[in-house]
Amino acid sequence: MFKSFHQIVLFMAFLLISAGAHGQLLDGKPERFTRQDSLRGALRPERTCFDVRHYALDLDLNFDKQYLDGAVKMTFDIVEPTKRMQLDLFENMELVDVLYESPGHGQSHAMAFEREGNAFFVSFPHVVQPSKNHVFYISYRGRPIVAKNAPWDGGFTWSKDDNGLPWLGVSCEGIGASLWWPNKDHLSDEPDSISVRVTYPEEITFVGNGNLVEDIFYGDGRRSTTYATSYPINNYNVTLNIGDYVHIEDEYTYPDGDNLALDYYVLSYNEVKAKEHFGQVKPMLECFDQYLGKYPFMKDGFALVETPYLGMEHQGAIAYGNDYLPGYRGSDYSMIGLDFDYIIIHETGHEWYGNSVSCKDMADLWIHEGFCTYSESMYVECLHGYDMAIDYINAKKPYIDNLEPIQGVYDVNNEGASDMYSKGSLMLNTLRHVVNDDHLWWTVIKQMVRVDFYLSETDAEAVIDLFEQETGKSLRPTFEHYLKKSAIPTLLVDVQQKGRKRIVRYKWDNVDTDFDMPFSYDSKRGSVRLQPTGEWQEFTVKNKHWNSFRWGSDQFYVNVEYLITP
Repeated sequence: MFKSFHQIVLFMAFLLISAGAHGQLLDGKPERFTRQDSLRGALRPERTCFDVRHYALDLDLNFDKQYLDGAVKMTFDIVEPTKRMQLDLFENMELVDVLYESPGHGQSHAMAFEREGNAFFVSFPHVVQPSKNHVFYISYRGRPIVAKNAPWDGGFTWSKDDNGLPWLGVSCEGIGASLWWPNKDHLSDEPDSISVRVTYPEEITFVGNGNLVEDIFYGDGRRSTTYATSYPINNYNVTLNIGDYVHIEDEYTYPDGDNLALDYYVLSYNEVKAKEHFGQVKPMLECFDQYLGKYPFMKDGFALVETPYLGMEHQGAIAYGNDYLPGYRGSDYSMIGLDFDYIIIHETGHEWYGNSVSCKDMADLWIHEGFCTYSESMYVECLHGYDMAIDYINAKKPYIDNLEPIQGVYDVNNEGASDMYSKGSLMLNTLRHVVNDDHLWWTVIKQMVRVDFYLSETDAEAVIDLFEQETGKSLRPTFEHYLKKSAIPTLLVDVQQKGRKRIVRYKWDNVDTDFDMPFSYDSKRGSVRLQPTGEWQEFTVKNKHWNSFRWGSDQFYVNVEYLITP
């Protein structure tokens, strides 16, 4: 268990640096990728030739052996002529067979396939032309990877609750859903919906994504439960939660009268504390509605599911493992004395950023994590005001390394540095103050999630284009500096005293020539906005006002470096 936020960040950084030890950094540090990285991360013709519409998973779990026997029905459209398709399944899982049903035929036949590491290729006997409603029936089995430290390393968490009953959770962001089920494991292709049917011991309960469809007891100690979503979903969001759950039902009513179902699935002995602790949910939804609009998956409802690991943004079935404590397992994650449950707020923010608005490539995972971390400050500003929100954002500065870019490398399943959480939030806070018009800023923030990228995949280019177009401001150089460079912008300052005043000279130091971000300072005259460049400029401050002089570093994430300390 982590005892401080610093430990959390250091641990996450260690994992990401270790996992990315063969990545190409945007600052130009030479690193190497493997064939497997390209197979997983690139949109090769064997992947772009088809579009997945639906996955139906049917799983039989053996808790004693930590084993699954599974089948996946994948419905897809052929969008480019092809004779070969790539799918993904980790090589430790046995691929039994692949059956194919062509559109309108109703009969299936076995297909030839070959495996290459964590990918496999299915070959047709002839070129298939663009057409709809093709089906693969894929049978597989094996023991999925067990997570050593979920949710960071990913895998199955086979556990026991305090009463000794089986308790299972699955988390696979980053490592990928193909860890445990065959699919097109690329963020650019979300199915329109999924269903998951699980057969397992009847004394425990399966909770999945979306809504309960069917629950059958066989009378032999086993049961089968099916859940299904009504919306597109990231493959890594598909999850299993199985335990001795009780179901707490509630409802949130929006100002226009729309009702959102609230479902909480908690271990039986935690029912009382959960009812009290989850009282935070309704005020949170009210705040997010103000900044982001309604919950994006209204038909599926909002759910928190108690898990044997800390948490994860599983769509419509948010994993919750924060032990009903404030902050991060009782520690002050906010760093400024706020006591909200970080896991509830952060993972719910992902329903907008990551689940509804999704990146097309792991390189842009900052869209999920940076915007989601920024949504925490929306919640703080809603309840406590602007000044507290600014304090909340800036309290994370000491724990940012600024050693690697927060944008990864495209086409090799490479995510950026773990700084993407807090640095991404500070970047957005900076852009808010570059725009310098809160009404316009929050309009664009809501438009992003409710209109332009609602229930869709996007990338850095499209996000930057949206913000530039809707604000009418040149924001690309600012975005790209924080995304692609390790170091934040540095303002060089030289202060010289002349009689009763001080001459303050300033210029940008480590930025590209097109970098045009403003900066500011506060003094007795109030806030003054500057437009630094790569050339020296200057202003004066009276000596008697120097003690009240402050750079606007809470509004702009900038390093101010004095040539000589004044």
